[in-house]
Amino acid sequence: MLETQEEDYRTNPLPLQEIQEDIALPETVLLTTPPLKLSKPETRSSLRALTLESVFATLFYSIIGGALLSNFLLDLGAGPVEIGMLASIPQLVNLLQPFGAYIGDRLQSRHWYSLWIFGLSRVLWLILVPAMWLGGSFQLAGHQVVQLTLAIIWVTQVLESLGRASFLSWLAVLVPQRLRGRYFGFRNSAVSLTNLIGVPLLALVVSSWPGGRLQGYSAILVLGIVLGIISLGCQFFMTDVNPKLVHVTHSDIGEKSSIGAIFSFLKEANFLKFLLYSGLWSFAVNVSAPFFNLYLLDNLSIDVSVVTLYNSLGAGANLLMLVFWGKLADRVGNRPIMIVVGILVALTPVLWLEAGTAPIFIWVWFPLLHIIGGATWAAIDLCSGNLMMSVTPLRNQSLYFAIAAAVPGVTGAMGITLGGFIATLTNLGGLPGVFALSAVLRLAALLPLVVVREQRFCVFG
Repeated sequence: MLETQEEDYRTNPLPLQEIQEDIALPETVLLTTPPLKLSKPETRSSLRALTLESVFATLFYSIIGGALLSNFLLDLGAGPVEIGMLASIPQLVNLLQPFGAYIGDRLQSRHWYSLWIFGLSRVLWLILVPAMWLGGSFQLAGHQVVQLTLAIIWVTQVLESLGRASFLSWLAVLVPQRLRGRYFGFRNSAVSLTNLIGVPLLALVVSSWPGGRLQGYSAILVLGIVLGIISLGCQFFMTDVNPKLVHVTHSDIGEKSSIGAIFSFLKEANFLKFLLYSGLWSFAVNVSAPFFNLYLLDNLSIDVSVVTLYNSLGAGANLLMLVFWGKLADRVGNRPIMIVVGILVALTPVLWLEAGTAPIFIWVWFPLLHIIGGATWAAIDLCSGNLMMSVTPLRNQSLYFAIAAAVPGVTGAMGITLGGFIATLTNLGGLPGVFALSAVLRLAALLPLVVVREQRFCVFG
């Protein structure tokens, strides 16, 4: 689960979780009365639909990412460079998020914008299915399928990057601030339970498919696309939001310059401190994050079904701890939890230095690492989005979300590139050297978080 949680953080630097802490800063908290107020029935139905949407989407993303996709590419002959590209593509395309936020804020429906963006990106994965079957029937070169897969990832990630900030802004309105800790703790528990049960079953299908693992992956890919479309269907039961109404505030009257709005974040000192932390943290995490699955599947030659079993153990730990972290965050704030737990997350890669293929590693050490990773990343995932929402003003909120994703995206891609380069140099220790370097960088990245101030009473919806 350690690599699964870290991959989630990479592909979605703002993992759809939220809450807050103490002092409300006047330069950040622009509104105390939100311009859009949902009724209790609208809120209840929206939150139910959002939970179901996340469960189906989780299954889709677990199929087109994580250990299943890594194993598929390794079967085709991919190496550290291709695995690094797989991880760096979602990071690089985050640069487009401000552009997507700009477009989304000028439309009249969060729902329909999300439907078109994410619907098209998920359907495009169908292109890969016949290529995998042709690979088995007509000896289509494995490297050609790898290149096609990476091309599809490029296109779909570009599309999704245009919709992520808008979708997160939609959630900021749908989920009341006072419920964010409890709700997202519950929602993430549902996601973890889905991973706990679904991913090992999917891996088992791939490993035991009569026509081979390539055709097995193509079968579950079709299933994943169907589940991805179902998740979009759940959005029809979520109350739509017109971003133009959300952004109509007294503070916005007279602010006509789009360029001025884009660069307004430079005036928010607290947001810039958070941006520095998130950029450094993304760099440090991504130096090693893409390579844990590679280490297990390639270096140690552990079967994909066992690796997904590890991930499920991490998902179980994540499931058990999420509610605890959510309640604790509501009481003490997100930043203190991120600092304390962040130290544990920073030291975790060092524990991978003691690894091997002896039974004690296969059945005790690696499961323990994934359980620790699942428990600690539950806190990081839950609190990082909450803190980000706490330090951003309501005005031009989706633009701030986009910038908060774009900066870690660039630094994350840089981290992946560095990690992939070091992994190929045996004189620098290979992957164990990557893990040790990542631990040091993670500890250093926590320093800016100490000076970030968290607002507890900033109301978004």
